[in-house]
Amino acid sequence: MKKNVKKITVGGLLIALALVLPMAFHLTGVPQPGQVFLPMHIPVLLGGFVLGPVFGFFVGLFSPIISSVLTGMPAVGRLPFMMIELAVYGLVSGLMYNTFKFNKKKMGTYISLLTAMLCGRIVYAISLFVAVNLMGIQCGGPIAAVTATVSGVPGIIIQVLIIPPVVYALERSGYIDRHFRICKGTVA
Repeated sequence: MKKNVKKITVGGLLIALALVLPMAFHLTGVPQPGQVFLPMHIPVLLGGFVLGPVFGFFVGLFSPIISSVLTGMPAVGRLPFMMIELAVYGLVSGLMYNTFKFNKKKMGTYISLLTAMLCGRIVYAISLFVAVNLMGIQCGGPIAAVTATVSGVPGIIIQVLIIPPVVYALERSGYIDRHFRICKGTVA
């Protein structure tokens, strides 16, 4: 029970970070900074690494909903697709790193991260395909997933450069152990 309270607390902090980071990137003056830098992806992916697949899934699912309600980002038309994509990011990063024990493999953080990013984009493309071809929703289709991936290359680079060192630092500091449990006394 106590461990779940800690995970819920950390999950809430990661969701808060998922709201604040996109707003900070909007201050850069870059057009469509959310689509270029993908700032909401960072806390969601970290959620999978730090909290495991279930909590990572929910951080990914709830971050875009709460952000959309409070800040209007992402737009309502893009919201369901982003919810699906980010939930997959949190789930797969947690599964790969924790459940499938990539935390014990050399380059396991990078393999887990890249697998989560690839799975998230594939599921995003499939959801767009379903929306267009089966539901008749005009949202650009799977080509929109390719376009989003190309425009998001700077964000993908940022994720690959930032997330593994952060996970490593959290492990080295004792905040999370190699078995993916939040260590005692780290969260009040």
